[in-house]
Amino acid sequence: MRILGLDFGSKTVGVAITDPLGMTAQGMEIVRRESPNKLRKTLSRIETIIKENDVELIVLGLPVNMDGSSGERVEKTKEFADMLTRRSGVEIIFQDERLTTVEAYEIMNEAGIKREDRYKYVDQIAATIILEDYLNSHR
Repeated sequence: MRILGLDFGSKTVGVAITDPLGMTAQGMEIVRRESPNKLRKTLSRIETIIKENDVELIVLGLPVNMDGSSGERVEKTKEFADMLTRRSGVEIIFQDERLTTVEAYEIMNEAGIKREDRYKYVDQIAATIILEDYLNSHR
């Protein structure tokens, strides 16, 4: 069973996927869009990934505030989840994503990735962390 991990942002969606046995998470890509409200191509690309990889479950990062409250980003993420569920029919589970971006930057710092290049990878790494967190909590 393959599981897809997503880090939904205002202009990007980081994508990670498990191996075919659902044991490990690997970064896959970053889906970029020109405007926060232009989701049709983003949804279409994710649908393609789902079909090509026989994805049976999606883990979507939920950007709750540090105090656990919900803000505008949580609402936007839930709206995105509703659209993706309607289009793909795949179940979506939310995973707390607090501090995943911070952790992604720490990983890139340790890996020696130049500061000016980090934006190229941060969302994909954050999606991988979200998916790994989910896998670790369900072992």
